[in-house]
Amino acid sequence: MGKGFRKDRLASEIVKETSKIILFELRDPRKGFVTVTRAKVSDDYRYAKIFVSIMGTAKEKKLTMGGLRHAQGFVQKELSRRIQMRSFPEINFELDESIEKAFKITNEIDRLARERKAREAKSAGAGLEGEKADAGEEE
Repeated sequence: MGKGFRKDRLASEIVKETSKIILFELRDPRKGFVTVTRAKVSDDYRYAKIFVSIMGTAKEKKLTMGGLRHAQGFVQKELSRRIQMRSFPEINFELDESIEKAFKITNEIDRLARERKAREAKSAGAGLEGEKADAGEEE
């Protein structure tokens, strides 16, 4: 039970410190708009995957990931200096596209809602015209 808590706490610290390092200390011109979303530490604490979300075109994402992978050693050294452990996990950056997927799904839901509202308004308008025609026949 305590081991899971420790692993979660370490992952949380890795996210917080990696965000600071990328934002304030990384001087790579390839660094785009990067957000550190989460970190996952292996059960034996030897490896840590750091998931990042990158906004931009596919080319910008590729450039930014290249810059992050190039700076991996620097980031790992800074993390091991800031988070005191006997041996710090080896880090690896992974692209997290969950935010982008959620954004696309939200846009699709909004588009479908607009289409549905337009269809309902159109059918309600047709229904009113039919009622007016019926009312005119009764008179």
